[in-house]
Amino acid sequence: MPGDVQPSITAIVPVRDEECSIESCVRSLAAQPEIAEIRVVDDGSSDGTVEILSRLAAEIPRLRVIEAGELPPGWVGKNHASWNGARDAVTGWLLFTDADVRHLAGSAARALGVARESRSALVSYSPRQIVETWWERAMIPFVFIRLAARFTYDRVNDPRAPDAAVNGQYLLIRTDAYQAIGGHRSVAGEVLEDVALARRAKSAGQALHFAPGAEIAETRMYTSFSAMWEGWAKNLYPLAGGTPRSAVLELLKAAPVAALILFALAPWIPAAAFIGAILILLGLLRYSLDLRRNRFPASCIQYWLPGLILYAAELVVSASRYSAGRVAWKGRTYPVRS
Repeated sequence: MPGDVQPSITAIVPVRDEECSIESCVRSLAAQPEIAEIRVVDDGSSDGTVEILSRLAAEIPRLRVIEAGELPPGWVGKNHASWNGARDAVTGWLLFTDADVRHLAGSAARALGVARESRSALVSYSPRQIVETWWERAMIPFVFIRLAARFTYDRVNDPRAPDAAVNGQYLLIRTDAYQAIGGHRSVAGEVLEDVALARRAKSAGQALHFAPGAEIAETRMYTSFSAMWEGWAKNLYPLAGGTPRSAVLELLKAAPVAALILFALAPWIPAAAFIGAILILLGLLRYSLDLRRNRFPASCIQYWLPGLILYAAELVVSASRYSAGRVAWKGRTYPVRS
C-alpha cells in the first residue's frame, strides 16, 4: 500500500449465493489503497460463496468475512447484512456495494475527491451496466433510461429540491452521517433501501452527490432471465412512485400511446397510420439519444420494442405483487406496502 495514502474507507459487501461474482468484486476492492478493510457479510449462502471467501481471506489481509446470522423479524436480508457489516466500523467512510460490482482502478480515490469538493456526506454512482443477452439489452437500458428521467442527477444533487435517490450498487457515505440517520437499521424492512437511505440523509440536511459511474465501476446485474424478472418485480413499482396512479402515468410516459391510437384509427382515417409511423420514428430517435446519454451500446436500439413490452409487463407484475403485499427475492418472501 502506498505510504502517502491514508486508508479511510470500510467496504461492506452483503452476499447471498454470489459464487460467480464475489472474487472479482473483492479483488477490485483490495486494489483500492483508500480501503482499510473489506467486510463481506454472508447472509446464508448455500453455494460456493463461503469457500471462495475463505480462500481469499487467506490471501488478502484486509478481508474480513462475517456471518450475518439468523434474519430477525421485520428485516430484509440485505439490510441486516449491511447493518452487521457497518455497525462497529471506525473509518471515516463506509462504502456499500454489491457482490456483482467490479470497482475500477482509482475509483475510491475519485469518489473521496468528489465528496471533498462537493462537501457531500453521501456519494453514489450508477455503474456501467454490462448487457450480454438479448433480454438484458432489451430490459436493462429501458429501465435505466426511465429511472434517469424520473431521478435526474441535477435535482437529486440540488439541496433545495426534494428529490432523493442513489444506486445501492455504489454508495459511499460518511460514517457519522450514516450513524446520525440510523443506518440500515432505520430502513430495516425497506426493499428499496438505497432510496430510503438517500431520503433520510437529504431530509436530515446531508448533501448528496449522485452521478453516472462508468469510470467508477461496472456490473452485470443478472445472468438469468428469471433472476432479472424477480429482481425488477421487487423494485420497479416503488421506483415508479409506488402508487397505482404513478404506475399508470409511468406506463403512459414510457409507451407510444398516441402512435398506437393513430394506428387504431387508420381504417377510418388513412393519414393516421402515416402520422403514427412518424411518431414511432421520433420515439426511436429519442431512444437512441437516451442510449447514448446513458452510455449504452447504440445497437440496443433494435431491442426498443421488446424492451417496452418487458418493461410494461414487469411494471404491471410488480404493481400486482405490491398490491398482494408480498415480494420474493433469493428464496425469501418479504411483506411490502402498496
